[in-house]
Amino acid sequence: MDGVILTPLKQIYHPKGDIFHAMKKSDAGFEGFGEAYFSTIHQNDIKGWKKHLQMTLNLVVVSGEIEFVIHNGIDFFTTRISHANYKRLTVKPGLWVAFRGIHEFNMLLNLANLEHDPKEAINIDMDSISYTWGQDD
Repeated sequence: MDGVILTPLKQIYHPKGDIFHAMKKSDAGFEGFGEAYFSTIHQNDIKGWKKHLQMTLNLVVVSGEIEFVIHNGIDFFTTRISHANYKRLTVKPGLWVAFRGIHEFNMLLNLANLEHDPKEAINIDMDSISYTWGQDD
């Protein structure tokens, strides 16, 4: 889908503790730095639909597993990201985003190009966009 990049990320295993890459300024999807924040989502809960007007999201799942759905008004892009499927999901402005927690505890990191501004995004009710969750369950 135009405006979406799914990037495999490097994991370096070490007997004393592992390293999980998130983003470098030379990576595709890097649009500058505004803020980084963590967000949790409970099992089977869904957050969304949200459309950012200017912000580029760079989402990395740091714990658990999260199902992401991106909607461009016509098509859907879906992916699940976890430790076993360690990737970064880049979402450009203008796309609807929602996500669902798969495990009991799920946490993501967003490396955003802008600081949070509540006037910069649009939120709509979940039933505003018809999508059947858990199709891969």
